[in-house]
Amino acid sequence: MSAPLQTDIDTGSAASRRPLSARLLEAGAVPVPDLVEAMGEAHLTATPLHRVLQSRDMVGADILARALGDGVSLLDRDEYPPDPEVTNLLFADECLAHGVLPWRLVGQEVQLAAASPEGFEAGRTLLKAQGRDAVMLLASESVIHAEIGAHHGAQLVAEAESLVTAEDSCRDMGRAGPLRTLVALTIAAAAAATLWAAPLTFFTAILALATLSLVVSQALKLAAMLASRTRAPEDPEPQAPLPPVTIMVPLFREAEIATALTERIGRLDYPRALLQVLLVLEDCDEETEQVLARTRLPGWCQTVVVPEGTLRTKPRALNYAMRFARGEIIGVLDAEDAPAPDQIRRIVARFRNRGRDVACLQGILDFYNPKANWLSRCFAIEYASWFRLQLPGIARLGLPVPLGGTTVYFRRDVLDEVGGWDAHNVTEDADLGIRLARRGYRTELVPTVTREEANNRALPWIKQRSRWLKGYAMTWAVHSRRPAGLVRDLGIWRALGFQIMFLGALAQFLLAPALWSFWLILANVPHPAEAVLSAPALHALFATYVTAEAVSILSGLIAVARSPHIGLMPWVPSLIFYYPLGTLAAWKAIWEVVTKPFYWDKTQHGKSAPDGPGADLVSSDEGVNALPPRRA
Repeated sequence: MSAPLQTDIDTGSAASRRPLSARLLEAGAVPVPDLVEAMGEAHLTATPLHRVLQSRDMVGADILARALGDGVSLLDRDEYPPDPEVTNLLFADECLAHGVLPWRLVGQEVQLAAASPEGFEAGRTLLKAQGRDAVMLLASESVIHAEIGAHHGAQLVAEAESLVTAEDSCRDMGRAGPLRTLVALTIAAAAAATLWAAPLTFFTAILALATLSLVVSQALKLAAMLASRTRAPEDPEPQAPLPPVTIMVPLFREAEIATALTERIGRLDYPRALLQVLLVLEDCDEETEQVLARTRLPGWCQTVVVPEGTLRTKPRALNYAMRFARGEIIGVLDAEDAPAPDQIRRIVARFRNRGRDVACLQGILDFYNPKANWLSRCFAIEYASWFRLQLPGIARLGLPVPLGGTTVYFRRDVLDEVGGWDAHNVTEDADLGIRLARRGYRTELVPTVTREEANNRALPWIKQRSRWLKGYAMTWAVHSRRPAGLVRDLGIWRALGFQIMFLGALAQFLLAPALWSFWLILANVPHPAEAVLSAPALHALFATYVTAEAVSILSGLIAVARSPHIGLMPWVPSLIFYYPLGTLAAWKAIWEVVTKPFYWDKTQHGKSAPDGPGADLVSSDEGVNALPPRRA
């Protein structure tokens, strides 16, 4: 049998130089079958034995401290708090990189809190460069992370809020409040004056703009539908050694969903020693923190509390938490998500079969409560069309992919390179997708499904959609500041695609009321534009509008056919009554761009249960069947 793969650190005693497995076996700390199984996993995953044991909750910290030798003490944070003067002996980056924190001075030696022997040795080397030696205090990774946050939190938060360069960020939109309001009021006053002086001319101009945005948006939708007819071949099962993966789950006022979250993420089939799940909390969210404190979290799951800063947004929390991540691949899930068990393995396989230019992978989102009411049915149809039809087609066309906020995975080094998320953008995912594209990276869709809760109440739906559209507006403004630079980075056709996806989407919702006027023709009511346009021209516009509606219905039907919700097909035509809610959301979004651009209109989860037992369970085949068969 090959030697167990582990870290054997000399911590001061002869016993500590013996293999950890032998010391644990001698102490009877771990049953032999469990120890053999853990040693096998450590060998296959190239992971230290202690990490395997801790991730699978096979050994407690007290037992591990005794097994590591006489030079190791178990840290009790409550009984033995750190000395603030000593914690600054190492930089925050050094502490985070190795999972250590200088704790106290005892004589000339530094008591160095460490989550692992190898981390201790790395920290000890750094301290020796300062002329200091160290002894080890064994502490859990979560305790060390909490103390790093307590002592270096102000610095880490400031960095999290400004990781993205000012040129690529929308944060300067908050500095021009009075001027921005004045400009907006001037534009509104000019529009009102034009409407008063020449109402027909004004209406016809709006109708022309609305029709133009409709035509280009539907043309892109049709092109994406055609491009999505094929999919990439199946990726082979990834072979060992597998990479470490970190999944970040931002939580804010999610006490109702927190318990179910750990159960759903626990279904993921990936070696626990290579999986790190960070539950990211805001420091003011005591209710969720208390729920998680009462929940027994597995060894591979820990909380990260984000200190107060100048704003409170999901991307800021993600930037902060990323500093505590040890994965080579970084994923993001939402609080209510139920991912497919093989999701991480599919992500790893795809990354391995692609070059470094594929920096991001987007999964497919679906709902576990589509039957709750009419709104959830329509939302499910819209999601099916977007994630199973349009996004795959957009990626196939080589256009920049506006990411979804969940079931999205990144190469860690690329995420660091582009500066993470824009902490001030309330649709941070779409913005990040564009920044990746501008730097030459690509996003692909992966056939893995995550189910989540459909927002099925009208007012919360409008608030959620307004946040998305506000982020779209801010993302469009940021990347359109320098049109020549956008064309240089993306090329003219991809830059045009960006404009259609972002400006076109906004125009579609904002100007939709002008297009609704075409229904007057069916009601045999005179159309307002009859005084300006000829009858053939008006009928041509009406035919264009009807054709666009038909394309949307066709898109919904095809997408539903690719989903497990085939029973939603009769509801597809009712989308014509669903999208007007988006118009309300769009005008709310534009108002907030002017008045409070960084306001995060939080969506509360846990308000609608799954449709039935097992509705939040996702099979592996569902992801495979989400896209059409590959053409020969």
